[in-house]
Amino acid sequence: MSDIVIYHNPKCGTSRNTLALLQDKGLEPQVVEYLKAGWTKAQLQALTKKMGVGAHAILRTMGTEAEALGLTKPDTPDEVLFEAMVKDPILVNRPIVDTPKGAALCRPMERVLDLI
Repeated sequence: MSDIVIYHNPKCGTSRNTLALLQDKGLEPQVVEYLKAGWTKAQLQALTKKMGVGAHAILRTMGTEAEALGLTKPDTPDEVLFEAMVKDPILVNRPIVDTPKGAALCRPMERVLDLI
């Protein structure tokens, strides 16, 4: 099992390109298709803690109901965002890569280079 995990959406170009970049470097990350697997609140809390960010930093707004649900307001608590992300995984931006060196939302995809 790889010590690198990519939370991946195969329909997303940035996610596909990030995975390809890792593979081009000779790495075979564990691929988690989070839209199928879903999230737990504990997973999201651990990832954002490792990333050193709050839930707003991984909230996907484009192509989601985030704004209509009132999630884009700056004062929306992380707990509310995590609950919404668990309920609807599309609300989590992608790709997130987790390695022993750290974790990051890899937008742009080159951000993954800092993690390997």
